[in-house]
Amino acid sequence: MEMHSSTGLSSRKILMWTFIGSECMLFGSLITTYLVYRGKSVVGPYPEDLLNIPFITVTTFVLLMSSLMMVLALAAVQRGDMRWGKIWLFMTALLGMVFLGGQVFEFSHFVHEGLTLKTNLFGGTFFLLTGTHGAHVAVGVIWLLSLFFLAQRGRLTQANAETVEIAGLYWHFVDVVWIVLFTLIYLLV
Repeated sequence: MEMHSSTGLSSRKILMWTFIGSECMLFGSLITTYLVYRGKSVVGPYPEDLLNIPFITVTTFVLLMSSLMMVLALAAVQRGDMRWGKIWLFMTALLGMVFLGGQVFEFSHFVHEGLTLKTNLFGGTFFLLTGTHGAHVAVGVIWLLSLFFLAQRGRLTQANAETVEIAGLYWHFVDVVWIVLFTLIYLLV
């Protein structure tokens, strides 16, 4: 039995929107910190020495395409097409993993070039901000794979479409946050 709030939305959706609101405050504070310290590193390496805009643009595209996969997954589950629902859920998770692989590659490159959390203000704020986002992507990937395996066992059906929708709200939030981070960190160097 689904419990609805006075807004007409389910309590689960209201809870997810509340959680996303609190996550906006978390990322807002991390972004503000990054912006306050931006350009104030007194020792290198500096962002312009390290950032590989073409590479991160490709990983950004991959993450944005994962949002499309999420929309397709929800649409398939809502219409009861669990075959395609499973495919799109898995593709969403797979693209999330590709994004994370790109982030690991980038972090490894930066550390090899001498940028760590302790190197300078850029390193500290960059790794904290993008690492926090990466942790959120990892949680999303685990969630999506859990839904995929539930669907594989027949425990995720059209009747549970709201469960996929709620996961989608989280996934889209993570993508929107990345658009902001990509713009602030990589494009406005």
